[in-house]
Amino acid sequence: MAETNTKTLQVGVKALLLNKEGKYLILHRNIEVYPEVNNPWDIVGGRIDPGTSLLDNLKREIFEETKLELLDTPKLIAAQDILKEDKHVVRLTYIANIEGEPVLETEHDAFKWLSLEQLKALPGLDSYVKKVINEL
Repeated sequence: MAETNTKTLQVGVKALLLNKEGKYLILHRNIEVYPEVNNPWDIVGGRIDPGTSLLDNLKREIFEETKLELLDTPKLIAAQDILKEDKHVVRLTYIANIEGEPVLETEHDAFKWLSLEQLKALPGLDSYVKKVINEL
């Protein structure tokens, strides 16, 4: 008899946001909100709300986390499986153009604009983001 899979399936959308100077936005997760996170630097994004399109979810996440809006249609650059004990997350990462400075909510407590080389060398970068940018 086949084993029953008890993992929850979730879909996440993330975005490498690029400004007019050619720098990428990176956010620092607030340790008080995410005490379990070892690598606190991450890109914008989160889980989707089922029944809403991927791009609408991405736009919502960008606005919720930064109060910024996309300048154009983002381009899908990566799809990843994140397999945890209790869940399977499919993470879709996009690249998109943005302008302005982020306004952070409680989820994040700092941000940086970095070149691709600086981003690749950043200590504490989320491992799944690191995999994506190493292929750029």
